[in-house]
Amino acid sequence: MRKWWMLNVSAIVMLALLLSGCAGFSSSEGEKSSKEEVSSLNLALESDIPDLNQTKSTDGTSFTILNNVLEGLYRLDKDNKPQPAMAESVDISEDALTYTFHLREGIKWSNGEPVTAADFKYAWLKTLDPDTASEYAFIIAQFVKGATEYNAGEADESAVAVDAPDDKTLIVTLNQPTPFFLDLTAFVTYFPLNQKFVDEVGYDKYALTADSILYNGPYVLTSYDQGKGVSLEKNKEYWDKDNVAVDKVNLDVIKEASTALNLYDSGKLDKVYLQSSDVNSYKDKEGYGTETMFRTYFTQVNLQEKPFDNEKIRQAFQLAFDPKILTDTILNNGSLPGTGVVPAGISGNSSSTYREIAGDVFTPDPAKAKELLEEGIKESGELPPIELLASDDSVSKDTATFLQSEFKKNLGVDVSIVTKPFSGRLEAMRDGDFMIAVNRWGADYNDPMTFIYEWLGQPPSASRGYFEDSKYQELVLAAQTETDVDKRIDLFVEAEKILIDKGIVGPLYFDGRAFMINPKVKGLELPPGGSLELKYVTIEK
Repeated sequence: MRKWWMLNVSAIVMLALLLSGCAGFSSSEGEKSSKEEVSSLNLALESDIPDLNQTKSTDGTSFTILNNVLEGLYRLDKDNKPQPAMAESVDISEDALTYTFHLREGIKWSNGEPVTAADFKYAWLKTLDPDTASEYAFIIAQFVKGATEYNAGEADESAVAVDAPDDKTLIVTLNQPTPFFLDLTAFVTYFPLNQKFVDEVGYDKYALTADSILYNGPYVLTSYDQGKGVSLEKNKEYWDKDNVAVDKVNLDVIKEASTALNLYDSGKLDKVYLQSSDVNSYKDKEGYGTETMFRTYFTQVNLQEKPFDNEKIRQAFQLAFDPKILTDTILNNGSLPGTGVVPAGISGNSSSTYREIAGDVFTPDPAKAKELLEEGIKESGELPPIELLASDDSVSKDTATFLQSEFKKNLGVDVSIVTKPFSGRLEAMRDGDFMIAVNRWGADYNDPMTFIYEWLGQPPSASRGYFEDSKYQELVLAAQTETDVDKRIDLFVEAEKILIDKGIVGPLYFDGRAFMINPKVKGLELPPGGSLELKYVTIEK
């Protein structure tokens, strides 16, 4: 057995955040004496909060909050590398299949009860339970031995190779060597749950309010309103609380970028993302910066809704817009035109990123789009009224308006826009209640699989437009077990081309953001391969 205290592997990415924020100091707020200052960080969420039940959460907004009130076996550090957290160390077998985690002493839930290995086993099995119907069960199932069979209802939970022989030991066996597995244990779906607490609250009511969640991370929630936001304060029971500098954090839902910018200018927010129209006015000011994320925005169609059951019509709507116009003219924030499903920067081999190896698999072609539309209409009949679904934040609405204009200009088709709150948009797509939508996906870990796996189609997902393709499935499953790096990349490229060639996905852009931040706030930078960590934020006096 090898003792691994730290593993320098490619970093897990936690969705893709929808978080902007600020910071400042306020005077005494209760817990500290009047002579002490209580540090307060005020942040803005660009969307409402869909679901804080970690066994069911699928979105970046919820992940952002959960990542700061809960903690896994490992946690990503300031450099986005996995470091011991609830686990003090791990032994990894010579064949790299068995991980034996040793939990540290003194780790507690916010109610003072100890965090145990059984809490991890319970949480993982709860996510995998077929009755839970977790959309994120795959992120455990595809790696842990026996998890796929249990999740599919083909075996009972005893088949899952996760054992907790005592309170301090968790043993996990994998299907195949996974060099980024420690990174995965820092991801929300791998966080623990206290079964006693969940049973007392009731699983159907768990995580609906601030007091119906038990916390083991740097912060606890003191208030929670799905549409308005959350308030956090330092967790007094957190094992590393002495290294958490900010006492209180407010995350308010502010969907309009202009509103957030006004709050920043008045000192009520200290980090905001800029609209393109504001970049030139702010880019020379102190606090201006840009950041990129492993996140792709794209159009996605519903194959069970006419006219998108016709491949030529799907291709027409895919080719009819030019992402470069969107990124350069409308967004103007550092985003890059989408040239595929997997974003720029995701790892490929030892010398090149995936995108550098794969090249551009998507190129817009409005003239071709018009021809394809005419051919598709001859095959399937006249177009019904087309609705484009989008979230109601500023960026998504601007993107939808751009597409509406492009479809009219290049296809001669009038498209109406339907906007919903972020959680409503997710729900509509999960229910298959859409024709074409503006969607996005952020990496859960730094590997092409985190994007390509989403369209596996076993079983077909409503939120992925009911896409199902045997060749695609063959390629993705082969990539799961392929150990030759170059062959594995080739499999991904071939799979990605299927999504493009069949008109399933229309790449829009690889996400980048321009922002303003209070210079006193340190450690709030968002690395391209990771989630913002409140634990590491400090505020200069």
